[in-house]
Amino acid sequence: MSIVSRFLERKPSDPEPGWVIEPMRRRHLKAIMAIEQQVYPKPWSVGVFQSEIEGTRAGERYYVVGRCEGELVGYAGMLFALDEAHVTNIAVDPKQQRHGYGRKLLCDLAWAARERGSKHLSLEVRVSNLAAQELYRSFGFVPAGVRPRYYENTEDAIVMWRHDIDTPDFADVLRRLGPR
Repeated sequence: MSIVSRFLERKPSDPEPGWVIEPMRRRHLKAIMAIEQQVYPKPWSVGVFQSEIEGTRAGERYYVVGRCEGELVGYAGMLFALDEAHVTNIAVDPKQQRHGYGRKLLCDLAWAARERGSKHLSLEVRVSNLAAQELYRSFGFVPAGVRPRYYENTEDAIVMWRHDIDTPDFADVLRRLGPR
């Protein structure tokens, strides 16, 4: 059974009423673009998101949206390469930040990466985004390097890794941070 099939079959397990994570679809793009415009100085285009959605159908990517009480409040995605999953983005509507939605989205990505057989997770984060760095550290990500001028050719990115995501210890971390 494919990861997409398992995702579509599972039932929401998050105890928060009204919270749902579901596969990203084209119908979500208007709300995604509204968030994207607010949180990134150089947002991705609709075309980039459409391409990423196509990649999910081929099993190369995994993209989800998070909704609370029907309102799209965030989205996240990753790509797969060999035994690694790379988080491409996690974004939450600024009006909805600091409510745990980013954590819930990252939990979902990590569970999906484990189901896919990945052993490692990686990502880049702005050096100025201390809140995101704190979130990633709570999952056990550690800095592994810096990509100079990675964002808009002006701001450095910290490269962070979380190894051994296929272990029972990491599953315990995920269960502590949020149910699947």
